[in-house]
Amino acid sequence: MCGIVAYIGKKDAYPIIIKGLKRLEYRGYDSAGVALFNGDLNVYKKKGKVNDLVSFVKGKNLSGNVGIGHTRWATHGEPNDINAHPHTSDDGRLTIIHNGIIENYATLKEALIKEGHTFTSDTDTEVLVHLIGALQDKDNLELEEAVRIALSQVVGAYAIVVLDRNDPTKLVAARKASPLVLGIGQDEFFLASDATPLVGYTSQVVYLNDEEIAVVSNDGTFEIKTIDNEIQTPFIQLLNMNIEKLEKGNYEHFMLKEIYEQPNTIADCMRGRVNAAAGWLKMGGIEEQEERIFNAKRFIMAACGTSWHAALIGEYLFEELARIPVEVEYASELRYRNPIINKDDVVIALSQSGETADTMAALELAKDKGALIYGIVNSVGSSISRITDSGSYIHAGPEIGVASTKAFTGQVTALTLMAIYMGYKRGTIPKSYYHQLLEGLEKIPAKVKEALECDKQVKELAKKFINTNHTLYLGRGYNFPIALEGALKLKEISYIHAEGYPAAEMKHGPIALIDENMPVVVIATNKSAYEKIVSNIQEVKARKGIVIAIVTKGDEEISKIADYTIEIPDTEEPFTPLLSVIPLQLLSYHIALARGCNVDQPRNLAKSVTVE
Repeated sequence: MCGIVAYIGKKDAYPIIIKGLKRLEYRGYDSAGVALFNGDLNVYKKKGKVNDLVSFVKGKNLSGNVGIGHTRWATHGEPNDINAHPHTSDDGRLTIIHNGIIENYATLKEALIKEGHTFTSDTDTEVLVHLIGALQDKDNLELEEAVRIALSQVVGAYAIVVLDRNDPTKLVAARKASPLVLGIGQDEFFLASDATPLVGYTSQVVYLNDEEIAVVSNDGTFEIKTIDNEIQTPFIQLLNMNIEKLEKGNYEHFMLKEIYEQPNTIADCMRGRVNAAAGWLKMGGIEEQEERIFNAKRFIMAACGTSWHAALIGEYLFEELARIPVEVEYASELRYRNPIINKDDVVIALSQSGETADTMAALELAKDKGALIYGIVNSVGSSISRITDSGSYIHAGPEIGVASTKAFTGQVTALTLMAIYMGYKRGTIPKSYYHQLLEGLEKIPAKVKEALECDKQVKELAKKFINTNHTLYLGRGYNFPIALEGALKLKEISYIHAEGYPAAEMKHGPIALIDENMPVVVIATNKSAYEKIVSNIQEVKARKGIVIAIVTKGDEEISKIADYTIEIPDTEEPFTPLLSVIPLQLLSYHIALARGCNVDQPRNLAKSVTVE
């Protein structure tokens, strides 16, 4: 959730840290703060966004070649100046930034209070820095040793960086279940929650593993060890990230930019994997584990939020095309349900960040039970990509808008490729249909671009619904999960209550809500259930509901009965989610914008959910 950045070297730390915090603000934006050392330690923190912090520190001493910074998504303690990070030890010697949750903080805090410690905030993080300070003072320990012993006593998740006012020549960092990246420069080091703050400064990175501690010094040396005090040999990777993808360009918001990037990101996901002319489809991740995957008795897909909706589409795809039984699970529930997972199961985890805490925990459970674990992620080098047996990157590039758009279509694209690949290899797809699907796939990026042409129409339509309090989304088959996704997008960024339902389930309860004030969005592109969807629309109209229908280009029947229709290009039915979601993304964006909402940073949300 929270974003952390740190720097030590020869340059001024503040500009690097602030730029990094702005790039990480999608992880949390309740408050922000920095600590800078230049002969003395200056700590500045402020409720609100990073720009509020920037305004607050104008005219203050911002010098120093070492510093740490934080942008917060609140867990313990409400968002305010006091609870903002960084936090300091009782004597002010140590300063810490932290992403995660210390679950046993209350017990530790009680013991520290008995020893005479005084706390100023409501956070679990302040408890941790007091504990480190107490251990350091008690036995006159080096900072890294005090951190190591303290972390052996805490329960929970953390990515931390600690600065010692008495020894500002080094920073000590550590991680467990929360991401942390070390950037290696020329006699300088960078630490951050992900690689985006490092772009433009260094191309060499080390992704810290769980329960590893890094000590970086201003003389250009660094060391990584485990909590058990074992020295580790770092695996240095090249960072391949385009700085232009971290900027809005000519777009007003990152979300709109990312919606419009989808023709390219879907093509990038397919690049090197599909060649319709040559008649082949390749999935390297499956080929690496082909025997276990093809002999699996069941697939379990685990995900959260938008990724869970992608998994639901994956269930339709796998069962129809590959004839493999699939169960879709909320990762947040899977680990607590004592699930039956066998060695001949395949567990597929979907996560944009590759760091989602609930999904990580579900994977650990599946791994312990001997199942093959497969990751579908966007972020290269992420935790999920490193612990899985195999997997596929979706290659969507950095997604900064908190409400996921291009990562969703990337996940659906990857699942579609997997289903077609396995279906053909298993003999459940006829050769003629296989080639038809490959040809249809290669046309999808161009059709997504065509679908985006509805933007102007959707923008005008959105103005009619800015005062709506409730919206219903209906879909069938492949488009039922799209109804869920459309409703989620509207909730996330416009704060309008919305629900997605299978269209046939409307009669089993939601129809009671329909009146002349209720917009009902119907995804009506299914060829296989077209007449049924027409009937569902008639049922809504009979109760004076307002129907917004997503239809296939050239549809005449539904346009006669719906209040508004938005057309998308025709395609093979398994590919319709990749097109039908586009107008729903735009609709949520324009409604939120018209309501004055912050579409990139909606209230109470964060991009990467790294705490349970």
